[in-house]
Amino acid sequence: MPVTSDRPDVSIPDVGLYEYLYGDLSPEDEDRIAVVDLAGGTETSYATLRSHVDSVAGWLARHGVKKNDVVALHCPNSVEFIVAAHAVWRLGAVLTPVPLLASPGSVADQLRDSHAVMLLTLAGLGDGGEEAAELAGLPSDRLIHLDTSRGLNQMLAERSTPPAVSFDPATQLAALPYSSGTTGLPKGVRLTHRNLVANMAQVESAGPVTRDDVVFGVLPFFHIYGLTALANMTLHLRARLLTVPRFELNTFLRNHQKHAVTFTFIAPPVALVLAKHPEVDNYDLSALRGVLSGAASLDGDLAAAVKQRLGIDVHQGYGLTETSPVTHINLDDSLPLGSVGRPVANTEHKIVDPDTGDEIPVPAEDGTRSDAGELWIRGPQVMDGYLGNAEATAESLPGDGWLRTGDLARQGSHGEVFIVDRLKELIKYKGYQVPPAELEALLLTHEAVADAAVVGVLDADGEEVPKAFVVARDAEAAGDDLSDTLLGFVAENVEPYKKIRALEFLREIPKSATGKILRRSLL
Repeated sequence: MPVTSDRPDVSIPDVGLYEYLYGDLSPEDEDRIAVVDLAGGTETSYATLRSHVDSVAGWLARHGVKKNDVVALHCPNSVEFIVAAHAVWRLGAVLTPVPLLASPGSVADQLRDSHAVMLLTLAGLGDGGEEAAELAGLPSDRLIHLDTSRGLNQMLAERSTPPAVSFDPATQLAALPYSSGTTGLPKGVRLTHRNLVANMAQVESAGPVTRDDVVFGVLPFFHIYGLTALANMTLHLRARLLTVPRFELNTFLRNHQKHAVTFTFIAPPVALVLAKHPEVDNYDLSALRGVLSGAASLDGDLAAAVKQRLGIDVHQGYGLTETSPVTHINLDDSLPLGSVGRPVANTEHKIVDPDTGDEIPVPAEDGTRSDAGELWIRGPQVMDGYLGNAEATAESLPGDGWLRTGDLARQGSHGEVFIVDRLKELIKYKGYQVPPAELEALLLTHEAVADAAVVGVLDADGEEVPKAFVVARDAEAAGDDLSDTLLGFVAENVEPYKKIRALEFLREIPKSATGKILRRSLL
């Protein structure tokens, strides 16, 4: 029997994202501060935020963006990101968020694959936008720098009125974030307005954030975790959101103290800093009541160390880009800190033996855990499928509403889930997705490499990092010099978070009879 949520089902409004976010904005909330942009030094009220979204939507419409068009957004965490994203949704257009550290080649790939008609970015990010647009064949007038005279200020000054737009939220595409899914190279994940609205309603019913919270927004908005939890849900709850473009320890701590931050969404690397870095003791974090960790598995001992040091609640959640993203949250003090908890409202899971396809039952004895199997999810937050990839869609969505996560998990006697490992090949480095296939393909372009495989391994700090196993064309050349050459070659051609952090030479890459790399043999 699948495990269902222990929370009552929530009613999912039959509205689009813009209507969900702003449709019930009350007069008493209009003057509340919505966004404090720490880098820009600005504060924006809810009334002003809605007005800016409408003006930008009107400007985009006057410049040819219409319902169903895909607009790419390459921008750090900021009020500009939020306004642009919400304006796209106001028009019934589709947002494809671009990772901040993406190379021009990667941006161009996403522009082409998503069929984006416009790229919104910042001149302050350098010349990468122009290079990406040129590589993708995007006309120069379709590249908009939000931080120039033609950018956001001009859009707001014109005060254009957006057109009336109607659509079915259940089928209207809202976002195309890119994920490697169960295997392979990045694919566009088709998320509808209903998917994203449903996930906000589901998480809101669990209650990790309230309207009285001051929330620190360090998680990248281009990632589905930050997009849903921060740029959307926090604002729908009428809480106060602080935005920063990147994680810097002193900035993080100083602003937690200065603004009396009460709740923060984090990833495990931030938890490690909070647990161990001596600088933490130099700041008053007494207003902080809790953190919620996601994007990667948080070790129970690390969670306990943060809880003990700061005297706060430490929660853990679980999800995927393909689930908008949240499927599980552990807010229950009676459950182990290492668990991601039970399903959120309107959601169920089952754990399936990957070899037999049989469902693994919840153990009857209290305090015990089941055998490991693949975690399957069913709920209204599950994606519509992958863009233009029927084969990958069929693999991930086997039918009857279920999604195969590709993650190995166990479950406790109360149906709580413990993530064990991944069936999928994807490496998560500091919460960023690193597809091994991409690094392997790059290594194979080097004249000194005969074969290669990449896997995730743990470094001395317990962080998963990409490690390459290489077969050199000249076995006698396999040494430190060639290793340094290959590490440098990869670093020059990928985003910083995708760099290979370790390299080992082998005589042969272990493979199956069908040629598939046997990655587990390399661990």
